[in-house]
Amino acid sequence: MKVTIMNLAIAASLGSVAVAQPHRHGHHVHHQKRDDSPFEKRDVVTTYVPATVTQYMLGDHQVTPEEAQAGLDKGLYVVVGETTPTFTPPPAPAVTSTSSQEDGVFIEKVTSSSSSSSTPTPSTTSTPEPTTTSTPEPKATQSTTYPVSGGATGIDADFPDGEIDCTTFPSDYGALALDYLNLGGWSGLQYTPSYSVLDLAISYIETGISKPAGQKGFYSYACPAGYVKSQWPESQGNTGQSIGGLFCNGKGKLELTRGDVTKKLCEKGIPGITIKNKMSSGTSVCRTDYPGTENMVIPIDATPGSSTNLANVASNNYYVWQGKATTLQYYVNKKGVNAEQGCRWTCAEDPKGCGNWAPVNIGVGESSDGITYLSIFPNAAISTAVLDFNIDITGDNSIECSYHVGKGFSGSSQGCTTGIPSGGSVTITFSD
Repeated sequence: MKVTIMNLAIAASLGSVAVAQPHRHGHHVHHQKRDDSPFEKRDVVTTYVPATVTQYMLGDHQVTPEEAQAGLDKGLYVVVGETTPTFTPPPAPAVTSTSSQEDGVFIEKVTSSSSSSSTPTPSTTSTPEPTTTSTPEPKATQSTTYPVSGGATGIDADFPDGEIDCTTFPSDYGALALDYLNLGGWSGLQYTPSYSVLDLAISYIETGISKPAGQKGFYSYACPAGYVKSQWPESQGNTGQSIGGLFCNGKGKLELTRGDVTKKLCEKGIPGITIKNKMSSGTSVCRTDYPGTENMVIPIDATPGSSTNLANVASNNYYVWQGKATTLQYYVNKKGVNAEQGCRWTCAEDPKGCGNWAPVNIGVGESSDGITYLSIFPNAAISTAVLDFNIDITGDNSIECSYHVGKGFSGSSQGCTTGIPSGGSVTITFSD
């Protein structure tokens, strides 16, 4: 994976935006294979991707991870790329056997931002080396969602197309303001000054990095726990960037981008997956803003004793990227990292261990046969961090899928995937 960094002296000249670098699968490959195994294929468009080594680029020049981190720590550089791991899971594992379980299959799509060139989409494997702790289970409390958001209301209200100013965040229509990102409540901003509604490919995209002032482009947003964004254009970046959210038009008004499908901003995900935190410490789970900037900012604050819905989608009926079905991807942070700290690209508290560098990912999506595939796996393409609590999936899942401190993932160091039948339910339990 290539992560692009930018010298702040150059970034300053760009004002409040960073010019988005396009990416294309299989074009200008900047990763090194750790093995020579060929890609394999199965049904459900399964893609196997070899592990990769991260490279840091300053313009056209590669710098070492140490140099990159030192520059970031001193404020000399700023990261202007985002990653969005997504995965296409394998066929349903056998219900009656765990010995034949296959490794989880994942594909990570990387979007970098800069003014030049493009980058592909690698993924993932590692073996954790955690330590063991033990804490009594706390008393359960009621369900929780992100507590310091903008107070979303009107989840079922139709959005008034073309009437609201682009400087007004639409929390009255179900959108959840992420004020901690300092983007005016938006989860991501993609300015497209030359865009026309007839364009199927967008050649120029700027990624906003501060509160917008009504610039023309696409304004992405979060929805409450259990819900997903329902607005994105048919257009995509001409080299594969995903685009998401409402459109801020040339008159400074917000327009629906899928108004022919739905006039609501949020849609309820497929129910049946719950995150339950039995630890005495809180943590956070962060979904990527996809389609959109693909940053891991859509928050779940898993406070002690809480139970929260995890959004799931029917992959064939949700966002389609270059003709392919997509799934949802979550980042799991370590103990003590709340959503405001961890649901962002870089965490000041633990820059190598949370946010984009969180130790574990969760992938989920329902296939065309009605089976939901739920995976947990290490964020090994980017992070060496080790998760410091247990994860267990229990309920109507077909086979065991878990991560235990000191033991790693059930079945394989690459993670695990389990199937959930249509109408089934599972609990993802965090415990000490």
